[in-house]
Amino acid sequence: MSVAQPQWTPGTLAGGKPAYLAIADAIAADIRLGRLGAQDQLPPQRFLAEAIGLNFSTISRAYAEARRRGLIEARVGQGTFVRAAACPRPRSTGRDTATIDMSMNLPPEVDDPELLARMEATVAQLSADLPALLRYQHFGGGVEERRAAVQWLARRGLAAHVEQTLVCAGTHSVLNALFFMLAPRGGTICCDTLTYTGARALAAVHGITLLGLDGDDDGVTPQALEHACRTSTPAALYCNPTIQNPTTITQSPARRHALVEVARRHRLPIIEDDVYGLLPEDPPPAYAQLAPELTYYVGGLSKTLGAGLRLAFLVAPDPRNAARVAAILRATTVMAAPLSTAIATEWIDNGTAAALVGFVRKESRARQQIAAAALAGIDYAASPDGFHLWLPLPDGWSRVGFAANLRDSGVGVVTSDAFLVGGTPTEAVRICLGGTADRAQIRHALDLVAAALSQAPAIYSSVV
Repeated sequence: MSVAQPQWTPGTLAGGKPAYLAIADAIAADIRLGRLGAQDQLPPQRFLAEAIGLNFSTISRAYAEARRRGLIEARVGQGTFVRAAACPRPRSTGRDTATIDMSMNLPPEVDDPELLARMEATVAQLSADLPALLRYQHFGGGVEERRAAVQWLARRGLAAHVEQTLVCAGTHSVLNALFFMLAPRGGTICCDTLTYTGARALAAVHGITLLGLDGDDDGVTPQALEHACRTSTPAALYCNPTIQNPTTITQSPARRHALVEVARRHRLPIIEDDVYGLLPEDPPPAYAQLAPELTYYVGGLSKTLGAGLRLAFLVAPDPRNAARVAAILRATTVMAAPLSTAIATEWIDNGTAAALVGFVRKESRARQQIAAAALAGIDYAASPDGFHLWLPLPDGWSRVGFAANLRDSGVGVVTSDAFLVGGTPTEAVRICLGGTADRAQIRHALDLVAAALSQAPAIYSSVV
């Protein structure tokens, strides 16, 4: 047992909320930061009331709120102690802990005590009926889960129907099913020349050719899609049109309309991977809004609610095609994990999901401001609402050498090779600003990026 700490007092209490909630938040924050450990004793309520100049009833309500959140426990005749279950456990990442990993495109991790408490309260609530969540559930989601999905997608402007909507085990599982259904082995799917690595991997598994189309600063050009449709008979167009991974391009409404015209002429299905679509407050219309009869819309939750919440919502063009996809999903993934589905459904219903999107958006903007300051004078591409950036390297730099230089400094990035569909790799890297790193670590890592670019490229360009 840890040494008792009756002298603990909260730091500066957050304003704009009742004092008892601010104290409970301070307890949660100090547990998360390690200032309070498992089995540490909190001061008696009267002691704390006198120490910080509040009345006894306020402290009593604060302790009651902290108990409700599962942070502390009262022991008769002994006092109030931090619950071991409330303390973060060391997590092994399998990587060098000195490395700031900017290679995985993860949303910034939530650190707001009140929002964390809301998230945890949902999990605690659902655990009361845990046996029910360990059973087989409806394939593609039950009516309530699909209703929540429709409600969530309405935030993106989609007017989907429950009959054409499926709850799936993550974006990857949906893309796997759609590639299999739309493009027989040996078929062709059009996409950006630089595209999502998961799409590349799935195409390889299914024996599908990904045809990278020429683009400009607004993404794939309609001329390139028209030429592909006339010469290659593609099975579908796969696109990630909002905050594209890796280039960060968001296609304009005009470009989307122009591509839809081409797709309609050739009756070309569109696979819209809109995993970042909710990050901008006013995003362009989704393809599923412009051409619902052609579009398979995939709204994954991994970039907004949490990468470990492997859940995605699919809106098919109609109920018949939704049933076709559901049959493939049942054969390959059986169903989405019931616990993940229950968490997401409850978060959508009680507003926590919307709050999470707001947090990720706000934190991403803050980190993009850090990037703008650290990389001032350096040409790179980024969306103000996204949490990655695309860095074309100056003349003379090798992408491999640059990545190796950063790795030696303790920063991990991804070279353009991982995203390339065809042709010669461009000398560029993707840098991610989310994950477990805090703002200070992001700032430090980007300072190292800027420092590397200030050096003579010949020193590192030969590294392999």
